[in-house]
Amino acid sequence: MIRRPYYMDVLKTYRDVPLVKILAGVRRCGKSTILAMLREDLTESGIAPECIITRCYTSEEFSDCQTDKDMYQDIKGSMTKNSRYYLLLDEVQEVAGWEKAVNSLLENGNTDIYVTGSNSKLMSSEISTYLTGRYLSIPIYTLSFAEYLEFKKTSFLGTKELLNEYLRMGGFPIVALGNFDWHSAYQIVEGIYTSVVTNDIVRRHNITSYDLFNRVVKYVIENVGKTFSANAIAKFLKSQGRSLSVEAVYNYLEWLEKAFVIYRCQRYDIQGKSVLKTQEKFYLADASLKYCIMGFNPKSIAAMLENVVYFELRRRGYEVYIGKNGTREIDFVAVRQDERIYVQVCRNLPEESDREVANLLEVRDHYPKYVVTLDELAAGNIDGVRIVHLADFLLPG
Repeated sequence: MIRRPYYMDVLKTYRDVPLVKILAGVRRCGKSTILAMLREDLTESGIAPECIITRCYTSEEFSDCQTDKDMYQDIKGSMTKNSRYYLLLDEVQEVAGWEKAVNSLLENGNTDIYVTGSNSKLMSSEISTYLTGRYLSIPIYTLSFAEYLEFKKTSFLGTKELLNEYLRMGGFPIVALGNFDWHSAYQIVEGIYTSVVTNDIVRRHNITSYDLFNRVVKYVIENVGKTFSANAIAKFLKSQGRSLSVEAVYNYLEWLEKAFVIYRCQRYDIQGKSVLKTQEKFYLADASLKYCIMGFNPKSIAAMLENVVYFELRRRGYEVYIGKNGTREIDFVAVRQDERIYVQVCRNLPEESDREVANLLEVRDHYPKYVVTLDELAAGNIDGVRIVHLADFLLPG
């Protein structure tokens, strides 16, 4: 089992803290494997195997109509010792009212609880009052480039070649573990995407017009890294002879977001120091989701570089925004407690323009500023702005 040390460090930090630890992310991003790693780690630290209770609620062992009471009684019945128990509960959203059972197990037992899920029932906005103030959300993403290198450590390819592969293949662990060609990799990712859409969106929300929903998805994918509004999507569909209300577009975007297919990035007014409510951007949970639906085009790499950098910043614990500085835009303003960094992303530094650097120099504060690029020859420091190759940015230290 290839370990993902970042997540293990986070889980160790919160071990035995009296909160339900909720690991949530898109399907097949590695949540179940992280639970298996946790089980292994608990055993290695001296926890008796019988005090570690594991359940997977997508297993055929469990009825589709299992209730929260069934869930509670099953787990409680397995806690036969006067000991502390560690509960590792996978895909709990399959049990209606799961949070009631988990809350009771937290209150009525000597337990440390970890749960995973892949859809909106694991989003904080939909967790009922049963767990208010009693849970910790731990977002799980597809592989970082550092993790991808670990998965590919037996490869004969160099770091830059593996970076190109990572940009093209994406970071789903199931893809990284194999030696697939791009066609096979995209077939696997398309299967993941179809499962998410079918199980977490279309079925749950009773979407009857799959064609319109799919057109909205394709619009978002084609415009990754660009600002747009629900109204713009509605107008675009109208121009194609399709009718969809702005409210319906909002719903589709919200459902995609709650299924962890897309992530919303708001704009931040650097001068006014406030978050703006208009003209957001959306990024895909994994770059391969674009390629499996739209096909791979080398020209699309430039737009997806932002996608890769956005999630790298999220993995490092930053809140990430688009920066608005007067009439200029900064690709990312990343904030973590009292830290802040500014990042511009480009495939190559243009020879005839200093726009990337100039936009950063207009921000007159002392926080670190970066231009991240695939340009092999770009490096160094321009008036305090660091020029960094993407591989070096993704592999700090």
